[in-house]
Amino acid sequence: MFLLFITFEGRRKKSQSAYSEEQQTMDPKGQKVKLNDGHFIPVLGFGTYAPPEVAKRDALEFTPFAIEVGFRHIDCAHAYQNEEQIGQAIRSKIADGTVKREDIFCTSKLWCTSFRPELVRQALEKSLKSLQLDYVDLYIMHYPLALKPGEELYPKDENGKLIADSVDLCCTWEALEKCKDAGLAKSIGVSNFNHKQLEKILNKPGLKYKPVCNQVECHPYLNQRKLLDFCKSHDIVLVAYSALGSQRVKEWVNPNHPVLLEDPVLSAIAQKHKKTAALVALRYQIQRGVVVLAKGNNKKWIKENMQVFDFELTPEDMKAIDGLDSNIRYCDFQLGIGHPEFPFSEEY
Repeated sequence: MFLLFITFEGRRKKSQSAYSEEQQTMDPKGQKVKLNDGHFIPVLGFGTYAPPEVAKRDALEFTPFAIEVGFRHIDCAHAYQNEEQIGQAIRSKIADGTVKREDIFCTSKLWCTSFRPELVRQALEKSLKSLQLDYVDLYIMHYPLALKPGEELYPKDENGKLIADSVDLCCTWEALEKCKDAGLAKSIGVSNFNHKQLEKILNKPGLKYKPVCNQVECHPYLNQRKLLDFCKSHDIVLVAYSALGSQRVKEWVNPNHPVLLEDPVLSAIAQKHKKTAALVALRYQIQRGVVVLAKGNNKKWIKENMQVFDFELTPEDMKAIDGLDSNIRYCDFQLGIGHPEFPFSEEY
């Protein structure tokens, strides 16, 4: 079951609305979802991916600002190659008294070249060192594709195809369980898994901890209804990335797809609520029990994203946005096609 835990300061006002005026001034970090291991995850997260040429600069510039305006959930990954800068940003905001370590929910991701069980802990320790943290709040398998170990993120053969590694995902998961037991990660989860790959973990003999989440691309053009229902039935939280469409990064993204935020249905709903299409797309996820990540390389947008708690979509709005689902996947990760565990060939 999904529960939204809401805390707010000041006097309570009488209101029947699930999202009433009192929450417009509330501290947004009070909006959290309970994970299946008892920990809590803030429903709105700050995504830190940026194209490689600006990744480090953007992390240093925008992460401290995101924390200043109220983001408490920071989503990182070894593969983004900017964890050191994010660590500096978090440290600076702890040092100046903006936050304490326990106020921040920090996620990192295990990259595919470290899926061999003996490599998992050292990969996490490397991320912790970069982030200048003793633990992460959430550590997740970035993709279900084991790749040849080494320094290269995308090891390729002479034909430019990714070199797979034959590692059972369940063995990698057992190594993640050990990291949780060691206190290096409070919670553990997965990303980009289809329902069959999730079932493989869930049905593993001797499973100690279920994944708390599955982080996947999710937005009105790819609303992941079937995967969301599957995850909810197993008490797994769906976390949405590319919730506003996506930056056009050639390694990951199909450039031929329409621009989500120019959609006329979203624009009309946004106009009605006097909000932006981006806020409508983020709000849509929160109201369906999805934790949503918002990237930002513009301070105005980062600050604006916090307004997601200031309004509520009507059932008619939600239905209209549901109707936009058209199975458009921006991050289709073409490079991974042909890998035996490529996740996107399944319907969900």
